[in-house]
Amino acid sequence: MNGPVGWVGLAVSLLLVAVAAGISRWQHLGLGRQILIAAARALAQLLLVGAALTLIVSPGRSIWWSWLWVAAMLGYASVVARRRAPEVPNLLPLALASFAVAAVVTLGVVFGLHVFPLTGRTLVPIAGMMVGNSMTATVLAGRRLTDELRDKRDEVEARLALGQTSRQAATPYVRAALRAALTPQIETTKATGLVFLPGAMTGLILAGTAPLQAVLVQAVVMFLVLAATATTTVVIALGLIRRLFTPDHRLVYLATAADH
Repeated sequence: MNGPVGWVGLAVSLLLVAVAAGISRWQHLGLGRQILIAAARALAQLLLVGAALTLIVSPGRSIWWSWLWVAAMLGYASVVARRRAPEVPNLLPLALASFAVAAVVTLGVVFGLHVFPLTGRTLVPIAGMMVGNSMTATVLAGRRLTDELRDKRDEVEARLALGQTSRQAATPYVRAALRAALTPQIETTKATGLVFLPGAMTGLILAGTAPLQAVLVQAVVMFLVLAATATTTVVIALGLIRRLFTPDHRLVYLATAADH
């Protein structure tokens, strides 16, 4: 196997999983089985994805196969978001719309302005990083906004009684949800470089890329993720407002996570 890591290296790295499981057993956390299952599941999924990507991004393969892969990622990420936050109404179509908008914005800039050449080898991993990093923020924004409107229903209805529209009444809670969803990514962006080296940059350096070139690639990826996170969260928040209020500006009933 070509590259800095071979099958033997992979097998040896399983010792690190054993370390994590050992710590769980030592501290009686009861997480050993979950750690082993998570590691085995991740490895199996990565190997399957690696085999599929080998076919999709091989030289001479049509770029449409890569676009089909991206579309599948968007759909699957939307399903995962819905599973993580079942209490958020209509999250599946909203998440799909938010990921699609983020893809148009971020991929349009990166490939439309020729930051990266548009090939299967660049399209699939960049789209994957965009979707994967923004999915958590999407779930957080949906949950936070739903919780805010449910827990502060009296305040919202008071605003509505004073003549505000549903969007005006929800504005403070939309802002709180967006801040909560964006803050982790902003803090991560601020800490990149001095506090920790991100995965993309580390992988490139380990693969033999010059450090400065790795930094440039990482900077592009970092800004792409930041834009994707901001785009998906605002689409989710504004979309939820249209679904959490009736056409005559009344707040609908909002279930809790325990109700599901």
